[in-house]
Amino acid sequence: MDDDRISLAHGNGGRFMRELIEEVFARHLANPDLDTTADAVPIALNGGEVLITTDGFTVQPLEFPGGDIGSLCVHGTVNDLAVAGARPMYLTLNAFIEEGLEVATLDRIVASLARAADEAGVKVTAGDTKVVRRGEGGGLYLATTGVGIRMPGVPPSMKRIVDGDVILVSGTVGDHGTAVMLAREDFGLRGELKSDAACVIPLTEMMMKFDGLRFMRDPTRGGVASVAHEIVRATGFGVRLEPTIPVKVQVQSVCEMLGYDPFYLACEGRVVAVVDPAQAEEALQAWRSTDAGRDAARIGRVSAADKRVILETSLGGERFLEELEDDPLPRIC
Repeated sequence: MDDDRISLAHGNGGRFMRELIEEVFARHLANPDLDTTADAVPIALNGGEVLITTDGFTVQPLEFPGGDIGSLCVHGTVNDLAVAGARPMYLTLNAFIEEGLEVATLDRIVASLARAADEAGVKVTAGDTKVVRRGEGGGLYLATTGVGIRMPGVPPSMKRIVDGDVILVSGTVGDHGTAVMLAREDFGLRGELKSDAACVIPLTEMMMKFDGLRFMRDPTRGGVASVAHEIVRATGFGVRLEPTIPVKVQVQSVCEMLGYDPFYLACEGRVVAVVDPAQAEEALQAWRSTDAGRDAARIGRVSAADKRVILETSLGGERFLEELEDDPLPRIC
């Protein structure tokens, strides 16, 4: 047996599986609540309103500039809780490992996952591992469940959105989708662009202090355009996106070469917020006062006069942004 790579024996419930859990997962994720011998563990939730989310991660390649599937699974899960107005507290982790994956690669990814969880202030309290046959997976798939407690403030909800509300984004868009594509070196392209993958809890906690906050979303698959379409479907209002959406030069260049639209590309460390226009500028400046939100911008407004997503161009024109049908980049999260 090759000790440097995962084999089917690592998933059979015997010694190799036990050693893998102890020497990789438990070593990096060790905390008093992580009992690798228990079928269920207690968690303390301090009596608040509980929010729960679940997600799966199949990104290719497993490691990319600015992150990897380990840190991504933490960020993706805690961010879903954060934009819902919760303080993330606990995660569960399921790892589906393909036979032949290098143990050293798995070790790096789990170490990265542990760092991201620590930085987000969450604990991995339960988990499971499965090994699938060679050719039946992408090296490593991860599935998570996140649990959090509702933060003080008005719960963000699309039901609170009204005509004239302002739409903000916390930073440049399309970084993650483009960085992953460049990491795959598709089309022979190379670049130094990094994914924006990060924990957004500081940004959402800051926004929860504004009673004019209506709604928050992290623009992952489908990007800001898909968030705008969610708003249209849920409210019956239109969304007018303004020519102020921040896009890095590298992202714009790649999109122009390959025919992609940056507004549909995934972000993994950004927040889209809908805010009362009376508080929008104050909220925007609050974001801009932080490193994570220094590129924050007003990007649009809700318009009852429109029933579609309309992009206003810098030349004074308009174009419709249709709902995404094709997946622009496979396995970006």
